[in-house]
Parts: sequence; structure tokens; C-alpha cells
Amino acid sequence: MPSNVNPTVRRRRLGQELRRLREVKGMTAEEVADRLLVSQSKISRLENGRRSISQRDVRDLCGVYEVEDRRLVDSLMQMAKDSRQQGWWHAFGDIPYSVYIGLETDAASLRVYESLIVPGLLQTREYAQAAIEGMWPEATPTEIDKRIQIRIKRQDRLTDPVEPLRFWAVIDEAVLRRVVGDPQIMADQLRHLAELSQLPHVTLQVLPYTVGAHPGMYGSYTILEFQEDMDASVVYLEGITSDLYLEKAPDVQSYAVMYEHLRAKALSAEQSRAYILQAAENCGA
Repeated sequence: MPSNVNPTVRRRRLGQELRRLREVKGMTAEEVADRLLVSQSKISRLENGRRSISQRDVRDLCGVYEVEDRRLVDSLMQMAKDSRQQGWWHAFGDIPYSVYIGLETDAASLRVYESLIVPGLLQTREYAQAAIEGMWPEATPTEIDKRIQIRIKRQDRLTDPVEPLRFWAVIDEAVLRRVVGDPQIMADQLRHLAELSQLPHVTLQVLPYTVGAHPGMYGSYTILEFQEDMDASVVYLEGITSDLYLEKAPDVQSYAVMYEHLRAKALSAEQSRAYILQAAENCGA
């Protein structure tokens, strides 16, 4: 197992395997919790990968599930050890959305719908600073700087020379019209969008006001997809105090279908690029 394995994804894979073992045993999470004298919520958090899993947790669960395959137990123990390593983002200290960063770092592709703001991976530094200052008015200069650094670091995925992230974004016209920062910052941001949209692995579409009501009016969301078959897609919904991760196949499918409707209603990539550049000109900078 490579030492630089993504700990977030490793926890998720381990949790999925532990859930599978529980289901094979025919036990409920409540029954397992009672056997181990822990809370049911702990078992749920272990299985959904939101909580760090210790080798002791794995040992105890394998005992309850009566796993006799020593190689499987050793493999799960190693996964637990790997899952406790630190990703690059841990160097920045406590980050509320560290789970998302871990998933994004390992994702093969992202499908994003944004209704109000330029997607973080496509932001210029100046736009990011203005957006962060506006969205978190009580943040300290240190906190703002940390968020900016993390956002810029995340963008490395788009420029990875070996395996760049496949990125598809549908953005509402409101994203282009809301001046974040000042007209110069906004114009530079829009031109940056147009430039990035020419990358072969980046597709950007604008959903103009003229389409009227559309499925994206429920709010922004991101669909993360992974290279490994064992890593199911995830829908990410960002909140102010907490985030939501949807992993059940029917939920993911619903958002995927909604995304297809958004892509169909949006301008083509070429039309969108022209629309964005025209919006940049209208900024007057």
C-alpha cells in the first residue's frame, strides 16, 4: 500500500467493507453497537467513512462478524493504519470541509452546478479573497488567508500534467452578473474562466436567465466520481455550519439526471465562452 494514499478515500473504502461484512452477518448497526458497548452512531460513522477508524475498531468488528480469513483481517487492519495518515490539507490545521477536500483530491471527475459564485477550482486569487471576505464577514485575516491558500492549492488538480481532473461546470448567469470585488477583479475572473474553458478536460456551460425555471433552482451541488469501481459516486451539498454527502445510488442518480437536464438547457461550450467574454467586456474594466 503506498504511503501517500488518500486517508479520506481509504476510510471510505474501509467503511464500505465493514458495512458489507455486517450485512453478510445479517446484523443491524444497533446489534453491533450493543455487542461492543458503543453507540450506534459510532458504527454508522465508521461505516460511512466520516470517522477515523483505529486498528482496534477493525479487530473488534472482525471479531463480532467472525471473520476467519486472516488475509482479509490483515488487509483491513492495514487500511485502518493508512486511513490515519494525514493528507496535504492537514498542514493547514482544522478545516471544516476537510472530508470534501479529501474526496476531491482523489476524484477522477467532477460535475458542478453553481448558482451564485464561480466554482472554487476556477477562481482567481483576487476573486477568491473578495468572495471569502464577503461570505465570512467575521473571519480574521489569518482565517481568510488560510482559506485562500487551500483554494489555490486545490486547483493543482486542474493542471496536473499526468492525470488532470475532468471538470464539467454549469453556472447560472447570476454568477457572471454579480460583481465580486470590483469591476477589474470581476473582469479578470471572467476572462480566466474563458481561458480555462479551453482546456481539453474542462467544460463550462452558462445557464442564461432566459431558460426560466430549471432543476438547478434547488441549489448548487457537486457530483464526485472516482476511478476505482469500489468508490461509488458522491453528491456534495455545502452548508453554512455543516455539509451533506449523499452516497446512496438512488440519490446520486437523481442528481445525475437533474444535471443532464441542466446541461441540455445551458448554452453550448462555445456559446458560453462567448457569453462569458461579453460579460467581461460589460464590466467596464
